[in-house]
Amino acid sequence: MAVPQIWAGVDIGKEHHHCVVIDAQGNRLLSRRVLNDETILLELIADVLTLSEDVLWAVDINHGGVALLIGLLLDHGQPMAYLTGRAVHQASAGYRGQGKTDAKDAFVIADQARMRNDLGRLRPGDEIAVDLRTLTRRRTDLVCDRTRQINRLRAQLLEIFPALERTVTATNRGPVMLLTAYQTSAAIRRSGVKRIETWLRNRKVRNAAAIAATAVEAAVGQQASLPGEKLAAAMVARLAKGIIALDEEIAELDALIEARFREHPHAEIIRSMPGMGTLLGAEFIAATGGDMDAFGTPDRLAGFASLAPVPRDSGRVSGNMRRPHRYHRGLLRAFYLSSMASIRSCPVSRAYYQRKRDEGKGHKQAVLALARRRANVLRAMIRDGAFYQPAPSVTLAA
Repeated sequence: MAVPQIWAGVDIGKEHHHCVVIDAQGNRLLSRRVLNDETILLELIADVLTLSEDVLWAVDINHGGVALLIGLLLDHGQPMAYLTGRAVHQASAGYRGQGKTDAKDAFVIADQARMRNDLGRLRPGDEIAVDLRTLTRRRTDLVCDRTRQINRLRAQLLEIFPALERTVTATNRGPVMLLTAYQTSAAIRRSGVKRIETWLRNRKVRNAAAIAATAVEAAVGQQASLPGEKLAAAMVARLAKGIIALDEEIAELDALIEARFREHPHAEIIRSMPGMGTLLGAEFIAATGGDMDAFGTPDRLAGFASLAPVPRDSGRVSGNMRRPHRYHRGLLRAFYLSSMASIRSCPVSRAYYQRKRDEGKGHKQAVLALARRRANVLRAMIRDGAFYQPAPSVTLAA
C-alpha cells in the first residue's frame, strides 16, 4: 500500500467538525473548524486536495453526524481510515499538554493515521447493507421500548390488581389486548367469562376462552377496590395500547427487513446455514456490510464479533485470555442466537455442542465455541458462493 503524502484528521461533532492536515513530518498544513454542511465540506475537501491529491482521511466516528462527510469523500474517491473514540482518547495521553480541544483531537487522529499502518479502511457498505443497518437499528429501539412499556404496565397493574398481574403474560398479545379494555377486578366480574371471551374473539385473540376464564378467576379472588384505582386503570389501558402499537410497528419493520434482505446477493447463502434466519441474517449483513474481504482472515471476523479471545500476558503470567473490549454486539448477537437455534435443528451443530460440554465447558462457553466455528463456515460460504452442506456422517466398519 502506497504511503500518502498528507493525512487529514477530522474530529466529528453534531454541528461542526474540526479538520487538521499534517505532512510526513507531522507539521500542520491546515487547521479549520467547519460546519456540517455540504457546501462548506466541499470547500474543505477542495482545499485539502489542493495541498496534495495523495491524502488519507481519518475520522473517529463512523455513523451519525459523519454520514454527510463520508458520502462526499466517497463521491470524490477519497480513502478513509477509522479510529475508535477510545483509541483517540488513549493516544491523547501521549501528546504534550493535558488540555482537550477539537483541534488537538483532530491532530491526534491525523498523527495516529500517519504513524499506524494497522488501521482498517472505512467501507460504508452497499445500499442494501446501509438500509438493513437503518432498519435493524430501528427495530432494536422498538423492542427495547416494548420491554420498557411491559415493565411499566406490570408495575402499574401490580398496584391495583396483583392477582391479575401474577396470571397474565404481558409479552403475549392476548393478555395485553384484554388490558386495553379490562383493568380492574370489578369490571371483569361485571362482564363475566362469556362476554370477555366474545370481546377477545372479535379482536382475533387466540385462546380467548382460557384468557377470559383466567381473568375472571383472578377477579373473583379480589373483591377490594383500592384508592386511585380509576386513574391507575386508565394508565394500564394506555400502556397496553402502546404495546399493541409497538407490536404492529415491529411487524411492519420485520416485513421491510425481510423484503430488503432477500434482495442482497448473499441472502440465500446466509439463510442456508441452520439457525440463521431472515432477521439474524439481516443483522449479519448490517454489521459486516456483507463484504468478507474487509476482514481479511477468519480470525479478524471472529474478533470483530468477540468470538476470538485476546491474550493478556505479562511477566510470568501467560495463557491469560480475555474477551476484547471493542467488538460489534449486534454481530455477536447474530452468531450467538443462530448457534442456539442450530443446536435444536442441526445434528452437526448439536454434536459439536455436546462434545464441548463433554470436555467440561459450560453452556455459554460451548455455544460460543460453536459460534466461532460457524463464523468460519459462514465466511467460507460467502467467499465461495456455496450453500451450506452438512458434513457427511461417517459409518464405522463392523
